[in-house]
Amino acid sequence: MKVILLQDVKGSGKKGELVNVSDGYGRNYLLPHKLAVEADAKSMNELKNAEQSKQYKIEVATKQAKENAEKLNGQTIKMTGKVGKGGRLFGSVTSKEIAAELKKKFNIEVDKRKIVLDNDIKSFGTYNCEVKLYTGISAEVKVMVTEEETK
Repeated sequence: MKVILLQDVKGSGKKGELVNVSDGYGRNYLLPHKLAVEADAKSMNELKNAEQSKQYKIEVATKQAKENAEKLNGQTIKMTGKVGKGGRLFGSVTSKEIAAELKKKFNIEVDKRKIVLDNDIKSFGTYNCEVKLYTGISAEVKVMVTEEETK
């Protein structure tokens, strides 16, 4: 009996897969527990459409990530910070602040966990950081930290 799994089933397969199981297992366990549906023409068509939709979403996300990477590569982000003791930076510049600056300057939404810093930014200067936009697609950005002007 051919069925399409609606959930991951240990020993049978993952969600969305078309698998061949014994008639008894399919009728007595998978179908009543709503873990699978019988692979008829309608459900096969739905599976095919779902796979095409998923592939299309991946293509669109990849294209968008490549465009954003081209826009960001080599750019410099200027950030200001308060001066602490001895002319050092008061506190530190975090990936959350960098993500907010990317959103403000380039209108690109980046999760703070996708910004990779070599080390913490705790002093003034220029630092390199990597922004991961999608699987296998990233951009190199420079972060320039300067003193905040006091009035």
